Order: sequence, then C-alpha cells, then structure tokens
Amino acid sequence: MISRAVALAPILLVQAVRVRRTTPRLPGAAGPVAGVVAGDGPPVRLAVLGESTVDGVGAATHAEGLTGRLAEELARDGRAVAWQALGKTGANARVVREELVPLLAPADLVVIALGVNDTIELRSAASYRRDLLDLVVALRRRVGRVPVVLAGVPPMGWFPSLPRPLRDFLGTRSAALDAAATRLASLPGVAHVPMPAAMLDPATFAEDRFHPGPEGYRRWAGQLADVSRRLLNDTFFRQKR
Repeated sequence: MISRAVALAPILLVQAVRVRRTTPRLPGAAGPVAGVVAGDGPPVRLAVLGESTVDGVGAATHAEGLTGRLAEELARDGRAVAWQALGKTGANARVVREELVPLLAPADLVVIALGVNDTIELRSAASYRRDLLDLVVALRRRVGRVPVVLAGVPPMGWFPSLPRPLRDFLGTRSAALDAAATRLASLPGVAHVPMPAAMLDPATFAEDRFHPGPEGYRRWAGQLADVSRRLLNDTFFRQKR
C-alpha cells in the first residue's frame, strides 16, 4: 500500500491541487449557532463539535445543517432540545480541542463530527485516535461526564468531487481513521456511529459535491439520532428520576 502510494504521489498531488482550485468554496451556514426546538419539560442540551460539516457548509442555516437536523430528530418524542453548533471549516481534531472546546456551553450530550481534514492532512490512525481521546477528555473536563457520540469519518471514497486515484487513496485513509475512532467506543458513555457508504447518494451533496446538502444532513442526523437518544435515556433522564 505504501509503495503504491509513493508511486502514485505525483498523480495524487496534481489531482489534489486541481480539486482545491476548481471546487466551489461554500460558506458556513448563516444565522444563529444556537437555538431551541420546542417541546415538553426542561430542554435537553445538545452540543455538536467539529469541522466544516458542523460549520454548516452546504446548508443555508444551521437549522438545515447537521446540528439543527439532529435537534429536530431528538425532539420527535416531544422533548425540548436546546442546541449549539461549534464548528470550524478546515479544523482537525487538535484545532477543535484547542479552539472550540473553550467555547462549549453546558451540555447533556456532545456529538463530534470530524475526520475529513485529518484524512486530507494524512494524520496516522494512531495520531487521530490519540487526538480524539484528548478531545473527549478536554470536553468532559469542561462540561462534566456527559455522553459523547463520535460520528463516523465520512467515507471519502464516495465523494463525487474527487477523481480517481485520489478518491481511492483518501477513501482508504478515511476508513483507517474511522476504524481508529471505533476503538474509543470502549470508553464509558462513548459511542461510535459509522457512516454507511450507501448513505452518500450523489443527490445528497451540496453544489461543491464535497459537503452534504440539506438532504444529506437530514439523513446523517437521522442516522445519529437513535444512538444519541439511547445515550440520553441511559444517562440524563435516568439521573433526573
């Protein structure tokens, strides 16, 4: 694998530069980065941390992005959900820990969506796992022993904006990082939710063919909701009885 990557390095570099030059630069979502979905009782406090997908790139507002869609899904059973989106385009796991965790408000559930930038930066699986662990430790030091959901690293081998062989190379790297993240699910109160490649229908992407569009965020939120709800029911609501 390494020898093949070395042999393909000139092609991969040319393709990476071309993709960077030709891919439309979409802004992050407009509007408030916090809100409330109405419901019964005191609101569950949801925080989502991560890269451009949490910044809402590909959605007009955060209500249409990953955080707002997930809040809507969690509110389907009648509970109120107060949400906050802490995302930074271009951020890797280290940047999120250093720059975004200090902005984190009190939360009952934290969802982390990372991995694409760590993949592009060619972080090793071991380094990514260590950075994620440091992130979980840091956020729990700030807001307490809250449940944490690790959203799976998107399978970049399915990104329509990426040509081959660059797509295949980054697909392999993103899968390795996601496998490393899976190991953190052994920690108490931490769950990992892989993103199935079948969810990445080209019609769900934004116009840059790299980020999710509103439909992509809706599907992703729906996939994360069941595990998020289970963690909340196992911790937050049990403590409130």
